[in-house]
Amino acid sequence: MAITFQSPIKLNFNNPISNPIPKTRFSIGLNLQSVSSKIQTHLTIPEPEPVFTSVKSFAPATVANLGPGFDFLGCAVDGLGDFITLRVDPDVKPGQVSISGISGDGNKLSKDPLSNCAGIAAISVMKMLNIQSVGLSMNLEKGLPLGSGLGSSAASAAAAAVAVNELFGRKLEVSDLVTAGLESEMKVSGYHADNIAPSIMGGFVLIRSYDPLELIPLTFPYDKDLFFVLVNPEFEAPTKKMRAALPLEVTMSHHIWNSSQAGALVAAILTGDARGLGKALSSDKIVEPRRGPLIPGMEGVKKTALKAGAFGCTISGAGPTLVAVTDSEEKGREIGEKMVEAFMKEGNLKAKAMVKKLDCVGARLVSSNPR
Repeated sequence: MAITFQSPIKLNFNNPISNPIPKTRFSIGLNLQSVSSKIQTHLTIPEPEPVFTSVKSFAPATVANLGPGFDFLGCAVDGLGDFITLRVDPDVKPGQVSISGISGDGNKLSKDPLSNCAGIAAISVMKMLNIQSVGLSMNLEKGLPLGSGLGSSAASAAAAAVAVNELFGRKLEVSDLVTAGLESEMKVSGYHADNIAPSIMGGFVLIRSYDPLELIPLTFPYDKDLFFVLVNPEFEAPTKKMRAALPLEVTMSHHIWNSSQAGALVAAILTGDARGLGKALSSDKIVEPRRGPLIPGMEGVKKTALKAGAFGCTISGAGPTLVAVTDSEEKGREIGEKMVEAFMKEGNLKAKAMVKKLDCVGARLVSSNPR
């Protein structure tokens, strides 16, 4: 029998915190200064000289939510992501960024740096570094499809933040880069760190608090096998639409259930229990039931994945990509094939399947040209 209190727990999924970024604190284990204070502090330090004429960076795709971890759990996946090529450009006004080109699945994106997630993150890092003497031009190579549920905007922002930091000698810490990426996420897709944090930091990341912002890296044992089966159907699931479908209130029984599953998920990550991870990931009773019906065939595809041997299956981020978990690459390919077939049968959608491992590195420098 479900236990329901007279006043259900009220959760605002469209605005997880009430305070904007200038009042938010960031820490990994410790509370640091507010974003506005952090940027002001960086304005007092000497402007660094560029140590490269150009750099190229990469940031991985991410799987956010992981079932019951809505807006507070996410991880990075290997082999998928966005690239940024950044160079010192005398034709760009000092202290500013110009987006010279966007390739890949990014033809719908704006080249205005104030409206593009990569541009916003780059400008934020430049302000932190007090860059006033040189201008930068940027080329964005989209390796991720837009609106896929794989953290496309976060990957662009993460790659841009890392590129600027590397160009000027790696002066900032990870916390600064996540802060810059969060500013981008807030303006483009909403204030949530479950994509941008793992894209920059790699691995699994738990967002312990949003006010102040506190992140906890979760280490999956290196000697354990974990594979993600990512199946992306030809279907658009805009984040705004998927968030609008979520309930503003949940019963106490569902709150208790999801909390226990999130705890089990964290325990499975830390112990390297892929089977337990999949079981918890597959057990969301709050978000998935509302979003699932908006993805044609989703329920049937999930049942097919579990029948094919997946330890668990759920929606990646806002969708429409579905993520299944297993401990074998070969088994993952078999599961992916069955899920693709099910998407066509159950939802009349074409889909592509990929089997990926955990990305434990996060956003990084790929190449550079010294001055």
